[in-house]
Amino acid sequence: MDFALSDDQRLLQESLGRFLGDTYSFEARQAAAASDEGFSRETWRAMAELGLLAAPLSPEQGGLGGGGVDLMVVMEEMGKALVVEPYLASVVLSAGLIDDLGSPEQKEALLPALVAGDCLYAVAHGEPASRYELASVTTRAREAGDGWYLSGDKAVVLNGDSADALLVSARTAGEAEAEAGIGLFLVDGDAQGVTRRGYPTVDGGRAAEIALEDAAASPLGPADGAFPEIERAAARAIVALTAEAVGAMTLVCDTTLDYLKTRKQFGVAIGSFQVLQHRMVEMAMALEDARSLTILAAAKLTAPRLERERAVSAAKAGVGRAARKVAEEAIQLHGGIAMTWEYPMSHYAKRLVMLDHLFGDVDHHEERFSALSEAYAPS
Repeated sequence: MDFALSDDQRLLQESLGRFLGDTYSFEARQAAAASDEGFSRETWRAMAELGLLAAPLSPEQGGLGGGGVDLMVVMEEMGKALVVEPYLASVVLSAGLIDDLGSPEQKEALLPALVAGDCLYAVAHGEPASRYELASVTTRAREAGDGWYLSGDKAVVLNGDSADALLVSARTAGEAEAEAGIGLFLVDGDAQGVTRRGYPTVDGGRAAEIALEDAAASPLGPADGAFPEIERAAARAIVALTAEAVGAMTLVCDTTLDYLKTRKQFGVAIGSFQVLQHRMVEMAMALEDARSLTILAAAKLTAPRLERERAVSAAKAGVGRAARKVAEEAIQLHGGIAMTWEYPMSHYAKRLVMLDHLFGDVDHHEERFSALSEAYAPS
């Protein structure tokens, strides 16, 4: 594939890389992750000033109209720095869904505060028994009087404990596995009937378990028929995750190569041992496979549904395997130092392994790709 970034995309890549290189050291990242919210509000406001929070939005909403490749560029740089700020939860997922589903009045009310870095949102979609099936929604929405009320449980809501408002999927009709009858509702994070239990994740992020008991809500757009937009948002999130993995793998490969060149054994650099050279080459090949799959998936985000979802599942499965390969090889080639808390490699390895479990793991997406391929008939 002949692929090259545009001048604007290169500028975005360089400016974000420079910003993170100057302000986002590993020590700063660790301090932010250890805070009560799990990220730095100061860094979040700086990202807003750079225009990063507006990048994926349509120009009508003050955004840059960024497509899949722009998202890939941003997330790859964030992956290199192991960023813990809630860009995926609040911008890629939440802002994208508001832009897709919200009425003009809702967009005007919700998006400016997000773009300015003053308000955080989180998407509460997954449930304790839903695993990776997007249509598995049992949370119920009932209409009473002039309002809507939600009851149900949501699981592993990314950055759900610090969000000012939640975008909650709930069923207005149909069975638990049906794609029809699912709506998306806006719920105040501190509303009566909302219980949030936040916790740190193993890879340095934050998530929450959320229980809703007759919590007041307002529909985001129509009260049902939101599944196509939810599926599209999940596709964007998967591209963001695979790009983040590519960025993290790039850093891991570069760091491991430097280590092999400087670590000495028997009086010579261990990088001179042929067996270790072969393993380093395998890491580099896995990285390039992951990069190619991510580029294709990013380019297909605007394609028809089957074509888009097929490319996205191929990328998620392929990058998941490559990320685990790179993480495990890096730990082996570094030796004991890579398992220490103070050395960044262990944190990159944890993030690379855990990325596979967000929005469907390797096994799930291999099965999904197979099913989509049977239904796929390109024109």
